[in-house]
Amino acid sequence: MTKLTIDNRDVTVDNGATVLEAAKKLGIEIPTMCFLKGYMASTSCMICVVKIAGIGSFVPACETIATDGMKVEASSEEVHKARKAALELLLSDHLGDCMGPCQTICPARMDIPLMIRQIKADRLSDAIITVKRDIALPAVLGWICPAPCEKGCRRTKFDQPVSICLLKRYVAEVDLSSNKPYLPEVAPKKDKRVAIIGAGPAGLSAAYYLLQKGYSCHIYDRNDKAGGMLRYSHCSKKMPENLLGREIALIEELGFEFHGRTEIGSTLPFEELRQDFDAVFVAVGELKPDNTIFADLEIGSNGIKINKAYQTNIPGVFAGGNAVRKRKLAVRSVADGKEAALAIDQLLTGHRVTGVENEFNTRIGPLEDMEIDNFMFDVSKSARIELAENSVGFTDEQAKSETSRCLHCHCRKADNCRLRQYSHKYRVKPNRYKGQRKLFSQQIQHPEIIYEPGKCIKCGLCIQIAAEAKEKLGLTFVGRGFDVKVSVPFDRTIAEGLVQIGSQCVIACPTGALAIKD
Repeated sequence: MTKLTIDNRDVTVDNGATVLEAAKKLGIEIPTMCFLKGYMASTSCMICVVKIAGIGSFVPACETIATDGMKVEASSEEVHKARKAALELLLSDHLGDCMGPCQTICPARMDIPLMIRQIKADRLSDAIITVKRDIALPAVLGWICPAPCEKGCRRTKFDQPVSICLLKRYVAEVDLSSNKPYLPEVAPKKDKRVAIIGAGPAGLSAAYYLLQKGYSCHIYDRNDKAGGMLRYSHCSKKMPENLLGREIALIEELGFEFHGRTEIGSTLPFEELRQDFDAVFVAVGELKPDNTIFADLEIGSNGIKINKAYQTNIPGVFAGGNAVRKRKLAVRSVADGKEAALAIDQLLTGHRVTGVENEFNTRIGPLEDMEIDNFMFDVSKSARIELAENSVGFTDEQAKSETSRCLHCHCRKADNCRLRQYSHKYRVKPNRYKGQRKLFSQQIQHPEIIYEPGKCIKCGLCIQIAAEAKEKLGLTFVGRGFDVKVSVPFDRTIAEGLVQIGSQCVIACPTGALAIKD
C-alpha cells in the first residue's frame, strides 16, 4: 500500500494507483477531459494538473503514480490558475459555438435551436415548454416582436434568416388552441408576498415566474385590465383581438391577484406597499420626467437606476421594463420580468442576490464566404416562408418546412461538454490566446453522428475505442505538431470509419467534436 497526502489530508491507496485515483478516494474532484477509465491516459488536455511538493512543477494527476510520502496540492489557487490556463489554451484552437447566434442575441435567451428541433420532430408539447421556460407571452410576441434573434441567424450568409418569430408564434398558438394549454408546475406556497406595480409585459412576466416558485403575487395597475402597453398602445392593433387576454388568463390560472384602477401614490401609497410586501417589482412603463410617486428611487436619464440584478437603491425594491430603459421592446421587458423574478427569489430565499448568471459561450464569429457551404451540406435550400401582415400563422407543413432551413450551428452537445463545464467553473476567458482561426468544417455523412474537427482536443479516446471494437478503418492521428488531427485513414468518411461504435465514441468525447445529430 502507498500512503500520501493530498490537500493536507492523508490517504492510503494500492501500489500503482495514480494521484487521480487517490484524490477520488478522498472525494477531492480533479477535472479530467482526456482521461477515461480503462483506456490509456494521453495527458493531452492538462486540466488535471496538480503540484507535487519538492518537484516545483505541475504534473497530470491522471498519469502520475502515487508514491509513499508524496505531498500533493490539488485545490490551491496556484493549481487553479494552471488549470485555467490549460483551458484557455484549449479554447485558443476551439472552433464552435456553444449557443447558436440566434439564442445569444435573443433578449430572453430562449433556446431557439432546441425549439426548432422539437417542432421538426413533431414534439410540440415539448416545444411550448422550451419556449415558456424563457418567454411568458410567446403568442403575443409572435405577432409584435421585431425578431432581433433573426438578425443573428447565420442563414443570412446564404439567403434569408429562418422565420424564428413565426415558428415561436406557431408553437404558442397551437398550444393555446388545444384542449389543455400548457401550465407549468407550481411549487408549494411560500409565506412570502411580492407586489408588482404595472401589468404590462415586464410585470406579467415577473408574476409568471414568481408564481411558479410559490410566491403570492399581487399586481397593481392604473387600468381596469392587465396588459399595459400590449393592450393600451398601437401594439394591440397588430394581433388578434382576444389573443392577449387568452395568454394573460393562463398566467392568472397560476394564481396572481389583479388590482386594477389603482394609482400608486394617490389610491395606494408606494411606502405602504413596501411595508406590506416582502419585495416590490416596479414595472410601470416609461416614467414621466416630473415623477414624484417614486421619489425615493434613484432615477437616471434612462429611468430607474438598477444594478445587474434589477435591484434599485431601496432594499427589497426591484425594477425592470420600460421603467429602466428607453428602448421600448416588449421581448426585452418580458426578459426583464423573468430575470428580476430570479433575483427576487434569491433575496427571499436568503441567498446572495446576483441575478442571472450568464452561460459560458464561445463563438465562431462571422463566416468566410466559402464556409457557408459547410453549413448548407445537409440543409434545405428552400426560400424563407413569408406571410402577409396580419395573416394567420404557419400551417403544420409550413412550420416543418421552415425548420428544415435551420443550419444547426449551435453545439449539439453543449449541455454535457466538459470543456464548457470546466470553462464556466474556472471562469476562463475564451479569447485570451485566440489567433487567426481555422476554417469551419464538419462531417455529417454518418447516419447518426456528426464530427466537427474544430472542437477536437486530440485526446485520442475515440481512436482507442474504435481500435478495441476492431473497426475496419477506425480513426487515427493524421499530421504532426499543431496540425495533427483525428481523422479516418485514407481520407475516408466518418461513416466508413465508425460503422459499429459511433455512439460509444460520442459518449466518450469530452467536447462536442463528436455528437448525435438530433
